[in-house]
Order: sequence, then structure tokens, then C-alpha cells
Amino acid sequence: MSGATINKSEAVVPEFKQIMGHPAPLWMLFMTEFWERFAFYGIRWALVLYVVAQFYNGDASGESAANLVYGSYLALVYAAALFGGYVADRVLGYQRSILIGAAFMAAGLFMIAVPHEEVFKLGLATIIVGNGMFKPNISTMVGKLYTTGDPRRDSGFTIFYMGINAGAMVAPVLTEWLAAKVFGTDGMPAYKVVFMSAGVGMLISLVWFFIGRARLLGIGAPDAQHADPKRLLYVIIGSLCVIPVVYFLLAAGAANLQIVLTILFIILSVMVLVEGFKNGKVARDKALAMLIIFFFNIMFWMFFEQAGSSFTFLAEKIVDRDMFNWTFPVAWFQTVNSLAIITFAPLIAFIWVKLGRANPSIPRKFGLGLLFNALAFGLLMYSLSMLVNIDNKIPFWTLFMVYVLQSIGELCLSPIGLSMVTKLAPTRLVGLGMGGWFLSTGIGNNLSGMFASHVSGTGGMSITSALSGYTVGFYSLLAGGVLLFLVAPLIQKLMHGVK
Repeated sequence: MSGATINKSEAVVPEFKQIMGHPAPLWMLFMTEFWERFAFYGIRWALVLYVVAQFYNGDASGESAANLVYGSYLALVYAAALFGGYVADRVLGYQRSILIGAAFMAAGLFMIAVPHEEVFKLGLATIIVGNGMFKPNISTMVGKLYTTGDPRRDSGFTIFYMGINAGAMVAPVLTEWLAAKVFGTDGMPAYKVVFMSAGVGMLISLVWFFIGRARLLGIGAPDAQHADPKRLLYVIIGSLCVIPVVYFLLAAGAANLQIVLTILFIILSVMVLVEGFKNGKVARDKALAMLIIFFFNIMFWMFFEQAGSSFTFLAEKIVDRDMFNWTFPVAWFQTVNSLAIITFAPLIAFIWVKLGRANPSIPRKFGLGLLFNALAFGLLMYSLSMLVNIDNKIPFWTLFMVYVLQSIGELCLSPIGLSMVTKLAPTRLVGLGMGGWFLSTGIGNNLSGMFASHVSGTGGMSITSALSGYTVGFYSLLAGGVLLFLVAPLIQKLMHGVK
């Protein structure tokens, strides 16, 4: 989609029917994202356990490698959003990009059900390419439902974020139940059921958006210049050609991938700043403020994403999950984050509105996110040093509350970040700016895999290795949160009144 079209759609928002105080298409996008997140989080709890079980015969020495694969996979998922945003902005339009992305993701989810390491990684690469086309563009379209100054904008993104987490909450419980109780047999192993169930969820997302996109009244549709069906074919062929490249990056290892991601982030930063300079001092300052916040976003996700890697091994090996003659499934810990988001999101959205002029600035909300994440790691430090029982296990409630604290931090940061990009990015590069947000998240995720690998060590996770690693996490997040609070006034000045 051309820059002119983007500017026009931002200046003139169609008169949508209002449902519960928000544009009706928000709820269609909500459910599209619900099913996409069902698919994405349906496999999240199983990936590291599957890698160890399938490719390392269950040996704990495979934990380090599994963490690295998981971190690299997540990193590339979010980094791919950089290219998906650019394609939507300049080549294809948002609606068609989302449809192509959904189709590729569904195909990749069915591919990873094949118990072969190379096919597994090729399937992950296919998911990555599809997610890059899907994820940044549906978030950008939420922003386009509101004018820039609409006070409902932040709460709209928070509602959308609840859709993300509703899907993420249901997914681990349902996929674990299907695998363990319904379809899991010797002929249909449990992990295969998990991956195939996620694939079905992605197909539902694809069909839902295909049918519901008429409600968008042209938002995200290509203009006449970009409606040529050949463009659709070129993007599909290009995406197929990119899959082997992504596979190579997965196989190259986390350290090499970090170099690539850093280079991409530098290139993106230069592009955003050049565009900002072209549009004057205000646009330049806003772009700079956005990039500074991206740095703190990297730190947040580096430690937050232990949830799908080192925390999974912590839950399996060190947390006492036995209660009332029943063992709490490892997969169900993945629902705590989403349950907490759904519980606290309306409350936090209400607080932001109720505070009015006293509402914390965007940088300070990010600072709160880092500090709540630090509290989570502080609780782990305490439990691993003071609450270990005779069986070398820590209480169930401690890991449960770690997820809750992280979730509150996430609510202070992540939905606000999505809204921030649509306000601060240069108007011609909103999709690219959203891609930059996900790229910074991807860098954090890759670092999270490297950090989780350190926590597990060469022989698998132990109380000693976990305590050592999580202590580093606590002090790093605490320092980052305090620093962000100190520099918040400077960042806010660069934002020129953006709230």
C-alpha cells in the first residue's frame, strides 16, 4: 500500500458501527487474532520439551540446545514482521498480507508434526515467514480504526490484546487435553496432536478474516495501483524463496543470528531516522523517542520469554506440582499469563483512563513493566534460596505468582507499545515501524534463548544454576526500570505531546 493511501486512511476514518464503545471491526480483528494466538501458543509449551524428547532421547543435556532453538524461533518470528510490514506498506496492502501469512502459518504448523528434525526446522521456518506477514499488519489495522487523537485508542489496543491472550489461555489447556486424553496414542503421539490442533486453529483464523474483512470498509485493502493480482503471486513466490533462508538462520545458531538481527535493527533505525529528518524536527524527535523505547523493549522480552524456555524446565524439574493426589500439568503454567492478562487488562485500562491528566507517560509505563518483571525474578531468587523443600522442589505458588507479576508488567508495556508505534512512527512507514517493534521483541527473544541456555547449563537445570541465572535477571531488570524512570522526562520531551 502506498504512503499516500496510508496518510489518507489515517486522516479520514470511515464511520463504523460502534459496539461497546469501539468500532465494530475491532471485534472481528479480535477474533482473528484469538485464533492465530491459539495456534501460536498451542505449540509454545511443547516446543522445548519436544526437542529434548524427540531429538535428544529425553537427555537433560539437550535442554540448552532446545532453549537456543526456541529463542531463535521466537526471534525470527518477530524479526520477520519487519519484512511483513514493509510488504504490506509498499507492495500488497494489509488485508492480503494477513491472508497469505495465515496460509503459510497453517502449513508450517502441520509440517512440524512430522517427527524429523530437518522437516521440523523447515516447518518452523514456514511458520516464521507466515507470522511475519500476519502479525504486524493486523496490529497496524487496529490503529487505523481510530484517528490519531482518539482517546479510545489505547483502550482499543488493550481490548485487542485481550483477544491475543484469550487465545493464548485456551490453547495450552486444550492442546494438552487433546494430546493426553483424546487423540494421544502410540500411532498418533501426543506432540503431533498438539501441533496439528494448532494448525486447525490457524485455518479457523484464516477463514474468519477472509469472511469478515468486508466490515473494514476498505481499510487495509490495496488501492488501484497495488491491486494487480501479479503482486499477490510475486509475494507468494518470494515468501517460498525466503523459507530456506530462514531455515539457514535457524540452523546457524543463536550467536550468529544475534549478529544478523543487530544489523537489521541498525538498518531499520537508519531508515526510520532518515524518514523522520525528511519530515522535520518533530517527526525526527518522535522517531528517536520510539527507537530509545525499543531498546528497553529488548531488555523486557529477554527476561520475560523465559516463560516458554527455562521456566518450562523449572516447572518440570524443580517446582512441586503435586496437589490433592493430582499433578498440575506443565503445559497449564502457560495459561497463567493469559488468565492474568484477561483479569487485569480491564482494570489497568480503567486505571489509565481514570488517572486522566495524571496518567503516567509512555516511558514510565515501560519502566513499570520492567520493574514488575524484576519483582518476578526477585520472587524466584527468594524461593530458590529460602523455600526449597527436602525433595529439592520450590512451592507451586511461587512460579504461579512469577507469571502473574510478569503479566502485570506486560500490560504496562506491550499494548501501550503497539499504540505508541502508530503514534510515533513516520506516517509513510507505520507498517515498517510496527515491524521495528516486533524486531526489537525478536532480539529480546533470541537473547532470552541464550540466557535460558545459560540457566540450564550443560547438564540440565539445577537449583544452583537457576538461582545464579535468575539473580542476574533481577538486577538487570531493576537497573533498567530505574534508568528508564530517570530518563522518562527527556523521552517525553522528544515525543512532543504524544500521550
